Amino acid sequence: MFHTPNLRGVRKALIPKRLNEGWGLQHMKLYGFDDEIILSGANLSKDYFTNRQDRYHLFSSKSITDYYAKVHDAVCSLSFKVQPNDKVENRFELVWPSSNPAPSPLEDKSGFKSAASALISPLLKPTSTPSPRKSKTVVYPLGQFTPLMSDENHSTEHPGILSVLRTLSREDFAKSSWTFTAGYFNMHRELKELLLASKSDLGTVVTAAPEANGFYGSAGVSGYLPPGYLILARRFLEEVGKVRGGEGVELLEWRRGVVGQPGGWTYHAKGIWITLPEYTSPSLTVVGSSNYTRRSKKLDLEMNALVITDDKELQKELAGEIENLKTYAKPLALEDFNKEDKKVPWETKVLLWFLSWGL
Repeated sequence: MFHTPNLRGVRKALIPKRLNEGWGLQHMKLYGFDDEIILSGANLSKDYFTNRQDRYHLFSSKSITDYYAKVHDAVCSLSFKVQPNDKVENRFELVWPSSNPAPSPLEDKSGFKSAASALISPLLKPTSTPSPRKSKTVVYPLGQFTPLMSDENHSTEHPGILSVLRTLSREDFAKSSWTFTAGYFNMHRELKELLLASKSDLGTVVTAAPEANGFYGSAGVSGYLPPGYLILARRFLEEVGKVRGGEGVELLEWRRGVVGQPGGWTYHAKGIWITLPEYTSPSLTVVGSSNYTRRSKKLDLEMNALVITDDKELQKELAGEIENLKTYAKPLALEDFNKEDKKVPWETKVLLWFLSWGL
């Protein structure tokens, strides 16, 4: 079990368990079997198979699967081992194996980060590959491992996505379009600025309605999170108005019933799709664990893939994926926030200010 080096000592002792994940966690979702791997944002608990919307992409490639397996194994070697122990209340204990290449993050933070950085960084740097075969699809792994970086941050997710989005600001991309989705809508500032500055004819954002948020109706501080994301959605629409005059970007709110009630679903999908000029379906997508937030960049371990394809059938599948997500999504406009069901209590605004760094 991975433990972030950001939570230790007095802070770890004082922070309630309900809130301690705000200091970072292992967020990768990798499901490998032989020469195939599924990249997803799903945790594979029961609700993901019954009433929780997410994305799942299967890659049938030995080299791709082997790469993600190396990342998985590296993080495992930087984690605690769970061992049974009937003498303690939980009946298990976390042990730091002597074979791990780093000291425990709870005992030596700097030593842990130094060793972890030396182990992870080579997996993120470009390496020589065999001469490329003619292929209609190319996959670029993107990882974010900021908590493990001691000096120079070699993470590739954030800079890789920024590099892609910068191309949308070119005039020759004026006929392009993009779609962005995240169940927890708190888009990183740099990504948001680039998307709003794009020359694309149309940008679409799909996010969860409060009633489709997994924290909807929960007790304590977490119950304020769904309306908190409403505040962020309103701010986004206000920025669309300032930057683009309210044109060219639409915000869709996904809702399928009410979470916790019969037939109610939660929304957990995340991803980016880009349709190039002269194309009718996406030829690029990002799939994986990231929610593309400040937290994703700075606090969590994330693993994704940037997929670029000229395969017409795959492009149709990507277009179908977007249409499926839109099935239960409706446009959300600024005037909708005057409705009773969109009003946010004042205490939510205070808590959002306090918790926004960890969303």
